[in-house]
Amino acid sequence: MAIGSAGSSTHVTTAPGGGQSYRSAFAMVTTLFFIWGFITSLNDILIPHLKAIFDLNYAEVLLIQFVFFVAYAVFGYPSGRIVEHIGYKRMMVVGLLIMAVGAILFIPAADMPSFPLFLLALIFLGAGMASLQVAANPYVTVLGPSETASSRLNLSQAFNSLGTTIGPPLGGFLILKGAEKLVENVHTLPPAALHAYRVQQAATVKFPYVVITVVLILLALVIGFYNFPRIEGATKESGVQPEQQASIWRYRHVMLGAVAIFVYVGAEVAIGSFLINYFELKDIAGLNARDAAYYLPFYWGGAMIGRFIGSAILQKVKTEKLLTTNAIIALVLVVISMLSFGHVALWSILAIGLFNSIMFPSIFTLGVAEMGPLTGEASGLLVTAIVGGAIIPEIQGVLADHIGLHHAFFIPVLCYIFIAYYGWKGARVIHPAPRLSAR
Repeated sequence: MAIGSAGSSTHVTTAPGGGQSYRSAFAMVTTLFFIWGFITSLNDILIPHLKAIFDLNYAEVLLIQFVFFVAYAVFGYPSGRIVEHIGYKRMMVVGLLIMAVGAILFIPAADMPSFPLFLLALIFLGAGMASLQVAANPYVTVLGPSETASSRLNLSQAFNSLGTTIGPPLGGFLILKGAEKLVENVHTLPPAALHAYRVQQAATVKFPYVVITVVLILLALVIGFYNFPRIEGATKESGVQPEQQASIWRYRHVMLGAVAIFVYVGAEVAIGSFLINYFELKDIAGLNARDAAYYLPFYWGGAMIGRFIGSAILQKVKTEKLLTTNAIIALVLVVISMLSFGHVALWSILAIGLFNSIMFPSIFTLGVAEMGPLTGEASGLLVTAIVGGAIIPEIQGVLADHIGLHHAFFIPVLCYIFIAYYGWKGARVIHPAPRLSAR
């Protein structure tokens, strides 16, 4: 059977009993959303942990997010071109295996221990995740009618948020369990004692990332042997004539969508990355790192709940309208946190997660709308824009070192202003991609 898709020239072909095949494929891909959400959220635990171990300032430790998301910039767009040739399924397998390489590199990084090697491991994780997202996000949008593509992607992203909700408390327990033994001024220790201290503290990352490596390899095998419905007309492997191809660069909603993804991921990661350190401030909560980590699920859990709710709301409300509304509420909450202290500052910053919820899947769906066979390439550009998660938190980190963390949150405010504009006007499709004939 053929199922209508996000692009008028794209459809999904399934075997007899295709409805079940469609639902099974959706469930299988949604599993990937969970795993990359879980892994990404562990960066928020690594930041305070490695900051203390290697005696880093904010700008230095934010290299964790910088290299992780720069990998999206380096591999995102090329992955979008590759997926057109090898297909969504093979790209998912490739992404999972690259991520497995990154996860296993945490073992030698902890043994040495070496902050640069940790960064190299994160580059592999980011590269694999970019490949995975280039395939999984657009695949979900074309697995059904275009009218419900945003709702469908929000539902998948809700399980991504489930991963980001479970990740921090579990990672906080496994990785930060020795936080009470941290030495405040590690640079004062003799070289031998310093090395022994770092080996002991860094060792807590080993078990979680060994388990992650095994899970990623098993998922790659399952995906590799699973019989996914074939998407016709969405990739070059579908038989699109090369001379008929257009360029994504002429589509305004795609270009502005890339900017919106850039600032959204930047704002989300900047807020999430600093939450533990933010809650450690005496005028906010005065918590230690491990206790502060238990508040992170309220931020990421809010995104999960919001995506489940948003998936239902988007059946009735236009994606553009809901996106604009959420962006305005989010920027107001950031301003409230900046202008307040104690519980008001704490809970207002955590509440942003609820309104962040529908932003990424909504922007992504709007960005690839009506792109037909150019969906893969447009997806690659949007995934590349996730590099905002590297650049914007780093900017906020530099500002935090100079003006204080509390006031450095004005950077996400600027991000939400642009997202509100994209939902209001920037996402309008001026003209759809041409229908390309398949051989």
